[in-house]
Amino acid sequence: MRGLIQRFSGLFILLALCLFLSFSTEYFLTQRNLVNIVLQTSILAIVALGVGMTMLTAGIDLSVGSVAAFCGAIAAGLIVESQLGIWLAIPVAVVAGISLGLLNGLLIVYGSLPPFIATLATMAIGRGLTLVYTDGRPITVPDPAFVFIGNGEVLGVPLPVIIMAALLLTAYLFLAHTRTGRNLYAIGGNEKTAHLAGISVARGKLLVYMISAFAAATAGIILTARLWSAQPTTGMGLELEAIAAAVLGGTSLFGGRGSAWGIMVGVFIIGVVSNGLNLLEISSYYQQVIKGFVFIMAVILDMYARKK
Repeated sequence: MRGLIQRFSGLFILLALCLFLSFSTEYFLTQRNLVNIVLQTSILAIVALGVGMTMLTAGIDLSVGSVAAFCGAIAAGLIVESQLGIWLAIPVAVVAGISLGLLNGLLIVYGSLPPFIATLATMAIGRGLTLVYTDGRPITVPDPAFVFIGNGEVLGVPLPVIIMAALLLTAYLFLAHTRTGRNLYAIGGNEKTAHLAGISVARGKLLVYMISAFAAATAGIILTARLWSAQPTTGMGLELEAIAAAVLGGTSLFGGRGSAWGIMVGVFIIGVVSNGLNLLEISSYYQQVIKGFVFIMAVILDMYARKK
């Protein structure tokens, strides 16, 4: 029983939150609100899946918010100012994001920088590049095809939710059913032992930071499409929510433990908390305080699980 509680603690927390809010407000269990929760959390889910990959290797990625803003701005600028279609603008923006992820990996693997310092520096670089590119002003994108990415539906399902589900399935298959995915757990569990076992630690670390940047780039493009414009301040604080979601879902800050499905549970905990606070008409100032306590709780749970 103790093992089950420890393994599914995030799911128990999510169910308890849903039960509490279903009695606290009549609007929580409505179809419209539940769809809204899934839609609102889709961006965070995509980013958290990428950040979770870096955490499996005992790393962390603080640059995802800046990467999201930068890639959204690049896509918007190429469409509006350079008159490129979305089929060219989006791949270029994604490649730009992956390049920042590669920079993270190179600084960590070959520069021997701690992941916290390397990604903190890249966070500043990405945000600065975004401000330079946009001149500190929003870039409005009226292109219907681009806007459809963030606001369209396929068979009644919002497109961002479909993209989130596709990336979730891909992440699950990668981590659970490929040798490379399983190697990430070994790297995070004990890097020296993984190296002695013949696992390429350098290649694994480079890969996860590129994956994290790809996820952030995808999220930034979707968010830009939803808002019809690229905002220079997009994604601020996104990295903290992504880390908290991953930890709440059972991903260890010390590496070697976590899963794609667990990360999704953590994402929905964050989403339900945010939605519930709005429904209960809690002031936005207090909401920041409560979210801070949620992050503390996530770290305490991770420390307790690691100790056990």
